Amino acid sequence: MSAPLQIGLLVFPRVTQLDFTGPLQVFAAVPGAKLHLIWKRLEPVPSDSALIVTPTTTFADCPQLDVICVPGGRGTDDLLNDEEVLDFLRRQAEGAKYVTSVCTGSLALGAAGLLKGYRAATHWSAMEMLAQFGATPTRTRVCIDRNRVTGGGVTAGIDFALTLVSILVNRTAAEAIQLGIEYNPAPPFNSGSPDTAPAEVLAAVKQRIAPLQAYRLDAVKRAAERVV
Repeated sequence: MSAPLQIGLLVFPRVTQLDFTGPLQVFAAVPGAKLHLIWKRLEPVPSDSALIVTPTTTFADCPQLDVICVPGGRGTDDLLNDEEVLDFLRRQAEGAKYVTSVCTGSLALGAAGLLKGYRAATHWSAMEMLAQFGATPTRTRVCIDRNRVTGGGVTAGIDFALTLVSILVNRTAAEAIQLGIEYNPAPPFNSGSPDTAPAEVLAAVKQRIAPLQAYRLDAVKRAAERVV
């Protein structure tokens, strides 16, 4: 009997909940998979919405994972120069079959030196920042480069997880999970990408996130000095 797949998702203050709950729902349907929500301590962690997340294991107690996944969110910025987090990611990456992320979680992988020389995806607003970590920014919902699998922004986490299940198990298993969760997207508007959103919508969003972008860019620059 084969050992269960060990799949771990990092949770941290101000994580975007859909970044990890989407993949979590997919991974939970993989027969025999053991799922872990990982943080420094076991105390509840606030997300960027009303959801509060309780980690299931700590960095110290987490087993070697087959899949390590870093979701994104505003809290990602504070991970980029957190050596405790980055050391954990490096240790896990040494033995993991797949090193993965969703949304701006890829910036944390980059800050840990785990994307240098790899193609990677992220949220559209952070795409150009990946290059500072020696990665090649790739505008796609799911980017696979050897054992690095990175998803685009937020909702791409479901696409990412289904793709990864097709690799870990097989396509039939992934399709069965897709059917089970009725993942059959038909968005009411065509504004889910900066390439298709109305100009006024894009401008308003960019203006709203400008202060956050400045904070993130500073964190990226400081982290990149240690990597590249």
